[in-house]
Amino acid sequence: MNRIVGLETEFGCLVTRQDERGAESWPARIKNHLFKKARVGALDRHHRDYEEPAGNGGFLLNGGRFYLDMGHLEYATPECRTVRDVVAFDLAGDAMIQASLDALGVAEEVSFLKNNVDHHTGATFGCHENYLMRRETEFTPEALGSLLSFLATRQIFTGAGRVGQADPTTHEIEPLPPFERVDFQLSQRADHIMNDVYQWVQFNRAIINARDEPLADYRKYRRLHLLIGDSNMSPFATALKVGTTHLVLTLLEEGRLPSNVLLQDAVFATRSVSREGRADAPVTLYDGRAETALGIQEKFHAAAVEALAGRDEETDWVLEQWAFVLEGLRANDLEMLIGAVDWASKKWLLETFRAEQGLAWDDPWLQSLDLEYHNINPSRGLFFALPAVPEIAEFNLRIRRESALREPPQDTRAKGRGIAVERFMETQMPYIVNWDSIAAADLHILPMSDPFITYEQNARALVESAMM
Repeated sequence: MNRIVGLETEFGCLVTRQDERGAESWPARIKNHLFKKARVGALDRHHRDYEEPAGNGGFLLNGGRFYLDMGHLEYATPECRTVRDVVAFDLAGDAMIQASLDALGVAEEVSFLKNNVDHHTGATFGCHENYLMRRETEFTPEALGSLLSFLATRQIFTGAGRVGQADPTTHEIEPLPPFERVDFQLSQRADHIMNDVYQWVQFNRAIINARDEPLADYRKYRRLHLLIGDSNMSPFATALKVGTTHLVLTLLEEGRLPSNVLLQDAVFATRSVSREGRADAPVTLYDGRAETALGIQEKFHAAAVEALAGRDEETDWVLEQWAFVLEGLRANDLEMLIGAVDWASKKWLLETFRAEQGLAWDDPWLQSLDLEYHNINPSRGLFFALPAVPEIAEFNLRIRRESALREPPQDTRAKGRGIAVERFMETQMPYIVNWDSIAAADLHILPMSDPFITYEQNARALVESAMM
């Protein structure tokens, strides 16, 4: 990709035994183990803001970051320039958490879940996507509307699936009329999306977060921060989510987005498509015409093929896999998509279990299975036992990279950050690590405003000069 991409994942925590300190203590306990025992990185020694005191989190040897956010353990990948790197470093966060649970001997009683809803409290927690874009890119009303149409409908292959729906009384907007019980829907986040573009994410979650915080040279770049996505257990689904979004942003930057795809209401479409529970869910376009979510995605795919096919190997791979998934959805072949599309995999799993046990959709057992699908423990998580087709199974296995736990990407500024973090772990000198800068001792500062540069030699020189 000619783009920097990163993911942020908030993990749920489930404890199945009595603990005098409660389930709420485990995110902090795992964070402490990661930094103090497993030594995966260097804890912050300064207050980042009023919600992040010293020791609340830290940067990692792989260039990413672990920290606590509103009670959740959150992992941010390092800056990546390839789809496969994004997926590999996303999975590295899962692996580090699970390794800590194993080392503490609590893997049978404590689970971390890569999901986005709490069935008991109705709370939601996010998987945020970050895409670097050129500052001069114009977000005209037509371009923004087209992007929102893509994001509202991509859930047909990026959705993680969920049993039931959020309580409508928890929302500040009217529920979808008429409000009827939903057995299963495509997306976990859809019920919690209140706006199309908005700044304050905690109380009015939007498809796109509007804050302008590039974490890079603000004269050259902006950072598109997406809140609509689900956390995916399928590495293939993560790859397709990131890869297709990157291609659509490229179409936007080049002024080649498809026409006639603007939705009448992107927020309403997000929720209604999810609740319809099928790829060909109907949506209404801006001019009142009827379309389907699948039809809109096919138009985006066709535009990407026409404009971008042949540019590089990665682009062609994304286009090919996008076509494969859309064909499977068009055929309504869930078994073809097992291991590739999370909602389809989960629905197949739950429907098979319902048939065997004679259960209704509102049986609490199904909610338990819904959660266990997202268990990151390979020996317990239901995703890991799915009978995926060989090509998908091989991708999901081979994309996992042991080196991603401690080695940063070699082609972004994460490399320089990882070098500095390693040296800071070996010394007692004061330091401050940020996404776009590093400081050592008192007056040694390295700005890193271009995420496409590794800053490898600069980081080594910074630490060496600070130690003199």
